[in-house]
Amino acid sequence: MRHQKAGTKLNRTGSHRNAMFRNMVTSLFEHGRIHTTDAKAKELRRWADRVITLAKRGDLHARRQALSIVRSKALVHKLFEDVSSRFGQRAGGYTRVVKLGRRLGDGAPLSLVEFVAPEEIKEKKKPKRKKSKKPAAESKPKTVGEKKEAPEDTAAAGKEAAEEEVPAQETEAAAETAEDVKPESSESRGVETAEQEAGGEETEEKTDEKS
Repeated sequence: MRHQKAGTKLNRTGSHRNAMFRNMVTSLFEHGRIHTTDAKAKELRRWADRVITLAKRGDLHARRQALSIVRSKALVHKLFEDVSSRFGQRAGGYTRVVKLGRRLGDGAPLSLVEFVAPEEIKEKKKPKRKKSKKPAAESKPKTVGEKKEAPEDTAAAGKEAAEEEVPAQETEAAAETAEDVKPESSESRGVETAEQEAGGEETEEKTDEKS
């Protein structure tokens, strides 16, 4: 069984491989990015992330462990001072690998290893949960009394309006009938009786002449 055999051998001895990656990690912290082959780039990420995790611990033992990997005291001191502002509270994922294509000489796949920008590492605020709109079924149903109130109110208002209109119409009709049925004055009655009498005399004269 292959226990405790993490990492790639890269066709090198253990001492050669460790020395190579220590130099590459030192160059990565110094310049911020490094070009190498795909296999080395993937292995280099493990080394770089480990050093950053030690820097985040910040104690003396972690500083000594980092010095056993990085070959520059100044770089280790700077890393331990700026690790909180540079990498924030993010747990892992401080570097990324960008594929660049193949090398012209032997066709080996090349990659770029670089640190993630501080703006991308800042803690992302948890998105606020949108208040779920209550479905129509959950909306507060109107009581039976409330449902009946509106029709009763409208009916009452309609009745009042009708009652107001009816007396007005009745008063107008009464006024018209009163005008038509005005009591005749005595003078008008006298004129009408005189005309009737004159008409009666004329009819009597006509009957005498005929006879």
